[in-house]
Amino acid sequence: MTDPSTPTRPPADVLHGLLADLAAESDVLDDLVAALAPEDWARPTPAEGWTVAHQIAHLAWTDDWTVLAARDPEGFTTAFGSAVERLAPGADPVEEGAREGAAAGPAQLLARWRAGRAEVLAALGSAPADVRLAWFGPPMKPASMATARLMETWAHGQDVADALGATREPTARLRHIAHLGLRTLGFAFAAHGLPAPDRPVRLELTAPDGGTWTFGPAGAADVVTGPALDFCLLVTQRRHRDDLALTATGPVATAWLPIAQAFAGAPGKGRQPRA
Repeated sequence: MTDPSTPTRPPADVLHGLLADLAAESDVLDDLVAALAPEDWARPTPAEGWTVAHQIAHLAWTDDWTVLAARDPEGFTTAFGSAVERLAPGADPVEEGAREGAAAGPAQLLARWRAGRAEVLAALGSAPADVRLAWFGPPMKPASMATARLMETWAHGQDVADALGATREPTARLRHIAHLGLRTLGFAFAAHGLPAPDRPVRLELTAPDGGTWTFGPAGAADVVTGPALDFCLLVTQRRHRDDLALTATGPVATAWLPIAQAFAGAPGKGRQPRA
C-alpha cells in the first residue's frame, strides 16, 4: 500500500481532510471530559504534575497560539516574545500556560477549549495552503500545523484516557501521526545532540483495520515494523519502547526508536515501562 499521507490531491483538499480529522479527534476527547464531575478534572494523569484540567488547558493554550500564527504571523512573534519576557527566570511557557488554564473552573475551561479549537479550524481553513506560518519551532504550512494539532490532541487525549481508565478505539486518523513521526526523525536526533542520519528509514505498520501503511522508500535497509497504534504511542512518548510490539531493523532505526518524538521542544522525559 502506498503512503496514505502522500498529498496526491490539491493542497486545499488535503488541508480540508486534515481539519475534518482534527475535528473528529477533538470530539473523541470532548466526549471523555464533557460529563466529568469537578473532582475528576483534578485527577492526575501520566504526565508528571498534570491533571486532566492541565491537559485540556494545554490544548486550549496551544490553540490560542495557533489562531494567532494563522491570522497574524508578525503578531505571533511579537506576542510570544513578550510572553516569555514576563515569565520568571527559568520558567517554561508551556507549563505556565497549562497551570494558568487549569486554575479556571471546569465549565469555563471546557468552554474555552471548545471555542478555541473551532477558531483553529476556521483560521487554518482560511489560510493560504502554501503559506508558512510562524511557530515555536520552524514555520509550518497550514496542513503541517493541522497535523501537529491532531497529534497533540490525540497524545494529550491518551493521557486523559489513561487517567480515567478509558480505552479509545484506534482509527485511520493515526496515519497522520505515523507520517509525522517519520518526518520528525531528523529532529529527534538533533534534539539529542546527534547528527542527522544519512540513510532513510521505512515504516511498515499494521493499520487499525488490519491493512498495511508504508512510509519511506521501498528497499530501505532500516525498517520499523509493528502496529500503527504502537508506533504512534512511541513517537508521542505515551508508552515506553519495552511495552510496544515494534521491531527495528538496521542501525538508524534501532538508534531512533528510543529517542523518537513527533512534538517540538526539548527531548521529552518519556514514560517508564509498565509493570
